[in-house]
Amino acid sequence: MSSSFAIDHLTGVDDSHLVALPDGHRLQPAVAEAWQRLVRDARGAGFDLATASSYRDFGRQGAIWNAKAAGQRSVHDDAGNPVDMAALTPAQQMHAILRFSALPGTSRHHWGTDLDVFDAAAVPADYAVQLTPAEVAPGGPFDALHTWLDARMAAGESHGFYRPYAIDRGGVAPERWHLSYAPLALDCAGRVGASELRDCWNRHLPQGLLLRGEVEAELDVLLARYVSVAQGWCPGGIAGQH
Repeated sequence: MSSSFAIDHLTGVDDSHLVALPDGHRLQPAVAEAWQRLVRDARGAGFDLATASSYRDFGRQGAIWNAKAAGQRSVHDDAGNPVDMAALTPAQQMHAILRFSALPGTSRHHWGTDLDVFDAAAVPADYAVQLTPAEVAPGGPFDALHTWLDARMAAGESHGFYRPYAIDRGGVAPERWHLSYAPLALDCAGRVGASELRDCWNRHLPQGLLLRGEVEAELDVLLARYVSVAQGWCPGGIAGQH
């Protein structure tokens, strides 16, 4: 694999390395196998471990970013409340978006190693999963699943999955619903820099990146705060699995 082809994988431009799961979600083959094992374990414990989001391509991430920057899609704070974006400066808007949404080209969902998950058995079939802090907090519908996952991870029995956003390290908000497959994700981390991102935005975002001026003014700082700080981190509970 050439380095340019690898960058296209890491930025969500090329999805040729992925396989489809029965539910239509896509992951790298090794991740898909490990995920199915975790799903079977969860079923044995009384949970219906389901996927809300898996692979997300560059175009989709770009559309999410621009919709939030344009005020066409809600931005939420750490408590899950809508942010009044009109009351913020452009730079503040950028940081509000980055708290929960990655710049296109930097999302871990581009890699085919990460998933957002929930317990389908805990809610009605027509329930609209929101991936909010309240859903995974104590008393929320998915807390029991995540408590079980915590125990599996602590015991080294999570088949390689961990939480890259388990704690607040000053960038991305904690996302209890976000799982990552350490054996491959840790190898993907830190391989896309500012120059690769600029090239990707120029080539694959014809409508442009909203708030790009603000992003460019702080790009190195943004990558350190919202991207690198999580990508190289792995909890001790699965240290022997990667």
